[in-house]
Amino acid sequence: MKIPEISVIVPIYNEALNVEELNKRLTSVLDATGQPYELILVDDGSQDDSWSRMMALGGSRVCVKLSRNFGHQIAVSAGLDRARGKTIVIIDADLQDPPELIVPMLQKHREGFHVVYARRRARIGEGWFKRTSAKAFYRILDRLTHIKIPLDTGDFRLIDRMVVDQLRQMPEATKFLRGQIAWLGLRQTAVWYDREPRTNGSTGYTFKKMLDLALAGITGFSDQPLRMVSRLGFGISLISGILIAYALYQHFVSEATITGWTSLILSVAFFGGIQLLSLGILGEYIARIHSNVLRRPLYVVQEEHATP
Repeated sequence: MKIPEISVIVPIYNEALNVEELNKRLTSVLDATGQPYELILVDDGSQDDSWSRMMALGGSRVCVKLSRNFGHQIAVSAGLDRARGKTIVIIDADLQDPPELIVPMLQKHREGFHVVYARRRARIGEGWFKRTSAKAFYRILDRLTHIKIPLDTGDFRLIDRMVVDQLRQMPEATKFLRGQIAWLGLRQTAVWYDREPRTNGSTGYTFKKMLDLALAGITGFSDQPLRMVSRLGFGISLISGILIAYALYQHFVSEATITGWTSLILSVAFFGGIQLLSLGILGEYIARIHSNVLRRPLYVVQEEHATP
């Protein structure tokens, strides 16, 4: 089987309404390049008829059906495990990221860049909360991590074979691919675009999934939350010591015992909240360690079909 120059990985979750249009636009762009290519479509446990529509498509493609919904990052990882091309493009199936942007990405790759990521200039059609929370997340992550993860970028990007080979050597179970790619270094650049509104269906990225991704990014690439817990604990201990000394002084020296149930309850509630927050942060890191120690496979493939 001829090795393709370009592999395009598409994670799919409940995108039956977009599969045909996506395939049409992708094949139009890739045919125009004149280079051999393959489409790798990964069905991440869809509940609609995405799988049957994937199987009905023509052209050189690999269709992978995971046994359940493992998550976007794992579905992309399943595609990376099967990609044979010298350059690999990761793109979502919702058509908010235009396939036509692959052309300038390929041009940047020919100029010698190992990674070409699509950077959002605007997020058209998205609500205030989604835009604000996404913007805040990228900037908080930038402040917390010691590596520079590009702002306002998702997983829509082009990477070359060297990057894929390195990613496949990273064993962590909790994936945050854009952080892993940034960690590698190499030559990286951006192509700017305006993100289009979704035309069909609804997003599978719920608030919980976005929060899980944010936690994966922070715990995977920053130890600052742990350091903050240590500093917070030291500061509170210092304040508590001063308050205890003051209370003892008032009782034994000034003979004026400090009273007040309200202040006592507020103090207990405050310190209890701090302790629970600290335990929660520690728990996130312990959970990450636990998932990696188990060494379970990242995903389970239910069906897989390839056409030349």
